[in-house]
Amino acid sequence: MKERKKWDLAALASIPLIMTLANSMLIPVLPLMQKELHISSLQASLIITVYAAVSIVFIPVAGYLSDRWGRKKIIIIGLSIATIGGCISGFVAWFGNDHVYLIILLGRFIQGIGAAGAFPIVLPLVGDMLESEEEVSKGLGMIETSNTFGKVISPILGSVLALIVWYFPLAVIPFICLISIAAVLILVKVPKKDNKEQSNSSVKEFITSIKKLLLEKGLWVYTVFAIGCISMFILFGFLYYLSTILEDTYRIYGVWKGTLLAIPLSAICLASFLTGKFVGKSRPRMKWCTFVGAVLLLASMLLIALLSTKSLFILITLLFISSAGIGIMLPCLDAFITEGIEKKQRGTISSLYSSMRFIGVALGPLITALFLNKSMLLFYSFALLALICGILTLVGIKPAPENSAN
Repeated sequence: MKERKKWDLAALASIPLIMTLANSMLIPVLPLMQKELHISSLQASLIITVYAAVSIVFIPVAGYLSDRWGRKKIIIIGLSIATIGGCISGFVAWFGNDHVYLIILLGRFIQGIGAAGAFPIVLPLVGDMLESEEEVSKGLGMIETSNTFGKVISPILGSVLALIVWYFPLAVIPFICLISIAAVLILVKVPKKDNKEQSNSSVKEFITSIKKLLLEKGLWVYTVFAIGCISMFILFGFLYYLSTILEDTYRIYGVWKGTLLAIPLSAICLASFLTGKFVGKSRPRMKWCTFVGAVLLLASMLLIALLSTKSLFILITLLFISSAGIGIMLPCLDAFITEGIEKKQRGTISSLYSSMRFIGVALGPLITALFLNKSMLLFYSFALLALICGILTLVGIKPAPENSAN
């Protein structure tokens, strides 16, 4: 990979890192926010949920606009909107107000709109910038690694920042967004391409073309969508479970809790990085790595359910293995979408895929909360979903010859 492209990728990799921090580093400090704002646990959870929920709605819109107006332009707009939302949430928490909680939610809502135009557009832009499929796979591995690295450090960073003052995790978000904006403006050089035909098409014509594409690509696109959603559902489900029992069962709080949450997340980070390098441009490798990841996820979820152990060491070890399985799957799914869709429609399809992942993120903690007192049933359910991922991979993903776009 050329040195110039490495700087482009480094700038783009800052986006998923920052967007992940903007959400995940608030998770360990929600109980503190609940106390300071005098709100219920449900109201506190909305600080996270509103960010993900609004992103689900606006991600396809951002993808459509990126296909028409250009990826870099939409990313800059998205990061700018996220900065504005962060300023609203951070400064109202800082200066205080009679309606602090509601204004924080408003800021988070605006942040979610901005996030929809940032990270999801990075994936198709990597596909546009890099020439060979092998470079694209490595680039996507780097992007996914940055995303998961953000998840690794966010529980620790959020806990540390909250030691200064409870609203500090909210207040730093706009400043780190500005760093990413500067990096993208200066370092990212988008290749020139002909978007004339797509830009002149009406919304109706564009939707028709997307429907036609989904019919043509068929089962494999829906398979990738489903696996992406399920993997995020399981990940955020067991993270919520672990976060809860660390406090309720093991009486572990603050930075130590954040550190333990970071252990399984570090497995995703490492696995994503290594898988991105390993699969290269080989679609058969992508398929079988996805299958292996599903098997690891299935085995670890089953063992947790069967052992029903009280040992925190065993639990975190098995969650580390399951996270590695998810980390193996994610860059492969990214590559299938990015390399299997034509450039003029890549932004929209990638955004639909990102929306499916956000659905998993939003539903995982919510559903898990209903089964906290039935942990065996919870992990058997996760195992069943992992089995479905494995079956879908075998049945729904049939790699075409290496010289095919499918």
